Amino acid sequence: MKLTPCAGAFALAAATLIAADANAQNVPTVVIDGSSTVFPISEAMAEEFQSEKAGATRVTVGVSGTGGGFQKFCRGETDISGASRPISSSEMKQCQENGVEYIEMPVALDALATIVHPNNDWLECADVEDLKKMWQPEAQGTVTRWNQVRGEWPDAPLALYGAGTDSGTYDYYTFAVVGKEHSSRGDYTATEDDNITVQGVSTDVHALGFLGLAYVTENMERIKPVAIRQANGECVLPSVETAADASYQPLSRPIFYYISKKSADEKEHVREFAAFIFDAENQKELVTEVGYVPLPATAAEAAMKKFEARTTGTFFGGSSKIGVKIEDLVSASGAN
Repeated sequence: MKLTPCAGAFALAAATLIAADANAQNVPTVVIDGSSTVFPISEAMAEEFQSEKAGATRVTVGVSGTGGGFQKFCRGETDISGASRPISSSEMKQCQENGVEYIEMPVALDALATIVHPNNDWLECADVEDLKKMWQPEAQGTVTRWNQVRGEWPDAPLALYGAGTDSGTYDYYTFAVVGKEHSSRGDYTATEDDNITVQGVSTDVHALGFLGLAYVTENMERIKPVAIRQANGECVLPSVETAADASYQPLSRPIFYYISKKSADEKEHVREFAAFIFDAENQKELVTEVGYVPLPATAAEAAMKKFEARTTGTFFGGSSKIGVKIEDLVSASGAN
C-alpha cells in the first residue's frame, strides 16, 4: 500500500521516536529514588554528571520519600536511595530478606527548620519544649491555639504543616523534638512535597511548619525560619554555617545515599557517578549551590575509600542519633 505524504511523515516520526526510545533504553542508567530533602542534591549532581557524559549515561531521579525509596531499594529496583534519616530496623530486615547489601554514605549536612509566616511577630526563638507541646501525640485535638503553648502568644488557631509520615524528615524531626521517632499528632497537613508546606505557611500568619534547609533558602521572601534556644540560652537560626559548626541543635543532621553493593560491583556507570558525587570540588560547588553543607574534603575522600572498600551495613543500628560526627560515618570500618 502506498503511503500518503501525511501518513508517510507520521510513519517516519513514529519510527524516529521508537528508534530514539530504543537508543535511550540502551544508555547505561543510574536509578535513584527516595527523600525529597536529598532530591535537590540528586538533581544537581545528575544534571552536571549527564552534561559531562554528553548523553553517554543517564541518571533518573525519583521522589518517593525516604520510606518509599527504601521500599524500592530493598526490592532491588534502584541503584541508590536518598535518605534524610538512617535506614530503619524493618528496612534493614527487608533488604536482608531480598539479598540487598548497601553502603551507607553521608552526602551532606542539613539543618531542619521550623518556619512561620514573615508577619508572625511573636515567635522568633523557640524552646524545644514549645515545639514538643505543639507536636506530641497528646496535643492532637487539644492544643489547637497558639496561647495554649504559651499564654502570651495570640489566642488564634494553630495551623501545622510538615513532612508526611513516610518521610525521613518527619522521623528525625519527631525524634529531635518529641523524643521518639515517628511519634506526633496526626491532625496536621502532612505532605511529601515540601513546597506544599511552604505554600501553607506563606499564606497563613497563624501557621507553623518544618522542612529541610534548602527549601528555606529558596523561599526566604515567603517564610521565616525560627531560631532554637540552645542549652546555653543562645538563640541559633538554622543555616549552612550553624549546621557545619554543630551550633544548631538538636535539628542538625547528616543526610544520606545508600548505594547498592551489587550495583557498585556490577555497574561501571554507578561507580563513576559515586566518584562524581564524592569529588571534593563537586561537593563544594553543587551541594552548596542547593543550600546544604558539603562534606569537608577529608570526609569526602574518606567516603570514597569506604565506597571502594564496599563497606556495607549501617552505623546507626536502625534508629537516628543526635550529635553524630561525620568522621564516624565515613570510616571504612564505621558500619556494623
